[in-house]
Amino acid sequence: MNITELTVHELQEKLENKEITLTEITKAYIDRINSKENDVQAFVTTLTDEALKKAEEIQNKKENEEITGEFAGIPIGIKDNICTKGVKTTCSSKMLENFVAPYNATVIEKLNEQNIINLGKLNMDEFAMGGSTEYSYFKKTRNPWNLNKVPGGSSGGSAAAVAANMVPWALGSDTGGSIRQPSSFCGVVGLKPTYGLVSRYGLVAFASSLDQIGPITKDVRDSSILLNLIVGHDEKDTTSVEMQKKDYTKALKNDVNGLKIGVPKEFFGEGINEEVKEALKKAIEKYKELGAKIEEFSLDISKYSLAAYYIIACAEASSNLGRFDGIRYGYRAKEYKNLKELYKKSRSEGFGEEVKRRIILGTYVLSSGYYDAYYKKAQKVRTLVMKEFNKGFEKYDVILTPTSPTVAFDIGSKTNNPLEMYLADICTVSVNVAGLPGISIPVGVDKQGMPIGMQLIGNKFQEETILNAAYTLEQQIKFRENYKPSF
Repeated sequence: MNITELTVHELQEKLENKEITLTEITKAYIDRINSKENDVQAFVTTLTDEALKKAEEIQNKKENEEITGEFAGIPIGIKDNICTKGVKTTCSSKMLENFVAPYNATVIEKLNEQNIINLGKLNMDEFAMGGSTEYSYFKKTRNPWNLNKVPGGSSGGSAAAVAANMVPWALGSDTGGSIRQPSSFCGVVGLKPTYGLVSRYGLVAFASSLDQIGPITKDVRDSSILLNLIVGHDEKDTTSVEMQKKDYTKALKNDVNGLKIGVPKEFFGEGINEEVKEALKKAIEKYKELGAKIEEFSLDISKYSLAAYYIIACAEASSNLGRFDGIRYGYRAKEYKNLKELYKKSRSEGFGEEVKRRIILGTYVLSSGYYDAYYKKAQKVRTLVMKEFNKGFEKYDVILTPTSPTVAFDIGSKTNNPLEMYLADICTVSVNVAGLPGISIPVGVDKQGMPIGMQLIGNKFQEETILNAAYTLEQQIKFRENYKPSF
C-alpha cells in the first residue's frame, strides 16, 4: 500500500480500521516531499519537522480519546498567499520574502480547530498574478505529468503538490481561474466556491471582488469534505455570506438522471484545442447515457468577460498593492535619498515584471479621465455577464465548458507574450466576474499523455449540484485508476 496515493477519505477509512497511524501518514508525505521536491519545486516553505512532531502529539491524544475530530492529524498544503501565524507568507514575491504572518487566516483557524497538519506553504505566481507559476520570485514549479510543462497558475504549487502525491489535498485561491486551470493542467479536482461562501480574511488580496479560497484535491469526495471544513460566515470578512450550514458530501448521489446541462457553443469555438473538444464530447455523451438532458445554447460573454476581468482585476490590484511601499512592511530599498525615491526603489525592486505590468494597467484605468471609459464600463459589462448567466440558469442546472483552451504548455513558451498568457483564462474568468461556483475535473488525456480538464459551472450557492454532476461523471471515467503522472 502506497499511503501517498490514497485520497483523504481512503486515509480516514484506514485510520478508523487501525490499518495505519497518523504518524505513518505524515512520515510518508514527508518522505515523498524529500524525494520529489527537487523535481517539482512545489514548496516555498516546508514544515516537515513541525508536522511530524504534531502528528505524534495528535496520535497520542487520539489513542487517549482526547481528540475526536474526524480529520484530525490529516496533512495539508497551503498556498503561500494565505496567512499562517508564525510562518512565512511570501506570496512568492521578493516584496514579502521575509514576512512572517502575525495572525491566521480564517480558513487556517478552521483547519486548526480540526487539528489538520500544515506540511508547508506552496509556490504560486507572484501575488497570484499569472497562469503558469513561472512568475514566482523563488522558483518555477513543474508539472508532475511532464517536468518540462507548466503546472498552471496561480495555484500551480498547490495543484502540482496534490498531483505529485506530496500532499493529500491543498488550499488554493481563485481570482480568474487560479484553482481550476492548474487543476486541469495537473489532472486533479479544483473547486472555486461561490463568492462569499468561504471567508477571505487573511488571504493577501489581489482583486478583492474576485478572489476566493477553495480546495484542490485528488477526487470530488475530498473536495466536498474540504469545502465542509472551510465554509461559514465570518464577521471579519464583510463579503462573507450568512447561510445555513450544509454537508456537501450528502450531495454526492451518483445520479444525474434528468439533470439539465447547458453547453455554450462559444466555449467550443476557435482557439479551443481539438483534443480538448474531443474529450469533452465523450464526457457529454456519457452524461446523456446517464440520463442527463444536454442542450447547446448561446452564452456570448467570453470575449467581453476577459476584457472586463483584466480591467477590474488590475484596477483592484493597483489599489490593494499600494500598501507595499517600503515603509510599513515588506521589502525596503537599501539606498535612497528621499521619501519619493524610497517608494520608487522599494516597489521597483520588490515587485516582479508581471505584477508591475498589472499595477501600471490598473492605475491607468483608474486615473482621472479614464475611469469612466474603462473601469466604469467594465463594471457595467460585469452586470451584463451576470444577467446572461442568470438567463442560462433559468433553463439549465449546470453549464459545461472546457476548463482551459489547451493542455499544459511548455515552460517558457508564453512568458514573453503576456496577451497569449491572458487568453488562456478565457474559459474561467467569467465565473469569477459573475461570482459563481465552478469545478474542474479531469476527463482524459491528450496524445502526449497530458490531462484535459472539464469545467462545470453552477448557479450561486449551488455547489451541491456541480459536486454531484462532477462526482457522477468521475465514477464513470475513473480517471485516477486509468491515468497517472509518469514520474
